Parts: sequence; C-alpha cells; structure tokens
Amino acid sequence: MASDLKVHSFEDVSKHNKTKDCWLIISGKVYDVTPFMDDHPGGDEVLLSATGKDATNDFEDVGHSDSARDMLEKYYVGEIDATTVPLKRAYVPPQQTPYNPDKTPDFVIKILQFLVPLLILGLAFVVRHYTKKE
Repeated sequence: MASDLKVHSFEDVSKHNKTKDCWLIISGKVYDVTPFMDDHPGGDEVLLSATGKDATNDFEDVGHSDSARDMLEKYYVGEIDATTVPLKRAYVPPQQTPYNPDKTPDFVIKILQFLVPLLILGLAFVVRHYTKKE
C-alpha cells in the first residue's frame, strides 16, 4: 500500500461526485467507490451524498461492519492533503435530473385512480337508466 501512495487535493477529489465516478474521503484516505455504487446496501444516493466533503462521520455513524471496513482497502486510491480540506463546507446536493410531475408514471396513475371510478359510476347510471322498466 505504501508503494501506491498518492496525495490528492480536496478540490480534485470533490470533482468525482457522479454515479459513474465517485470518490470518498474517509479517515484521511481517498477511496474510488465507483465499482461499488450498484452493490451498496444503502443505494448509490447514500454514497453520492457523501461526496465533496469528509465522509468520515457519515461512515462511522452508520456503524459499518468489520467486513465493510476491510472492503474499503480494494477501493483505496491515496491520501487526502489535509491542508486543502476546508473546515466547514456548504452542502452541495448531488446533481440529479429535476423532478417533473407531469411526466412521471405516478401522475398518470393518480389521474386514472380518479377517472376510472367515475367512468364505472357513470356506466352504472346509464345501464340502470336504459334497463329500468316503467
């Protein structure tokens, strides 16, 4: 591990904040967790939310197992230059596609849940009206 020691600046590590390119800083070490994005039990959103900052507290708060800690070693890419890490950083949310309620399947389902019962009720009244004997 000492032979591949590389020191990364915080700014460089912060650029790796996408699903296809995700680096994390945990306990002063830099990890490229891109290959693990699909396999992470908490989902890739959890990993993406830890980019662009020191993710040590996020990692420790979850209470990862020893095997999870051992697994980190295969994603190790170097150390972080501690002088480049800001003391406090404003939260920058990961880039996501904007939510558009008119194009989601949920919107169509809600419309259908409203219209289908009305159509059934209307059909029942029509059938009753035309089949009623006077």
